[in-house]
Amino acid sequence: MSPIFVAIDTPDLDRALELAKAVGTTVGGLKLGLEFFGSNGPEGVAAVGQLGLPIFLDLKLHDIPNTVASAMRALAPLKPAIVTVHAAGGRAMLEQAKAAAWEDTKVVAVTVLTSLDFTDLRSIGVGGGASDQVERLAGLVRESGCDGIVCSGEEVKAARNAWPTGYFVVPGVRPEADGTGDQKRVVTPRSAMDAGASVLVIGRPITQANSPAEAARAIAATL
Repeated sequence: MSPIFVAIDTPDLDRALELAKAVGTTVGGLKLGLEFFGSNGPEGVAAVGQLGLPIFLDLKLHDIPNTVASAMRALAPLKPAIVTVHAAGGRAMLEQAKAAAWEDTKVVAVTVLTSLDFTDLRSIGVGGGASDQVERLAGLVRESGCDGIVCSGEEVKAARNAWPTGYFVVPGVRPEADGTGDQKRVVTPRSAMDAGASVLVIGRPITQANSPAEAARAIAATL
């Protein structure tokens, strides 16, 4: 299966279905985030899921343990392949999230958003750089029994070395010719895979291309 999950970041269900059908034979799955979920809810997720591709629900759950566990149980009927939580929620939240998830769902914890750099981390009271914070949180996530983490391609090699069996989701992936957009820590698809990524999350380079299907195939060919 292809490691590429296309980020379908649109509130428009018809557009989401159009994109999903266009790339369906090339990619490994679809990522649906807060924008899509806020507009379409579980019914929209189910509609996209009927196309047969694995669904990655990027909801970044972060609340008290009981609330996150309840949210996971509510999502279980959708049978998502991946669901994100925030590692900063702490051990109890992570443990309960994993325990409440559908049995085949990989629960992965967001460590440091790829839109943040050293200055941003300092402004919210995080000492050290992104790599230090990712290392700290990855250890916590591993101990909690979750499946893996979300981190940038800059940190995934060290994370893989420390956690050989972990599941590593890498967003902020851009082909050589593309700009960084609102991401600050970006890598190419090939370099992310070489460093140890399990899943590559790619959005605008595919979804905003004149032909999303051709763009997806071109990126897949580099892998």
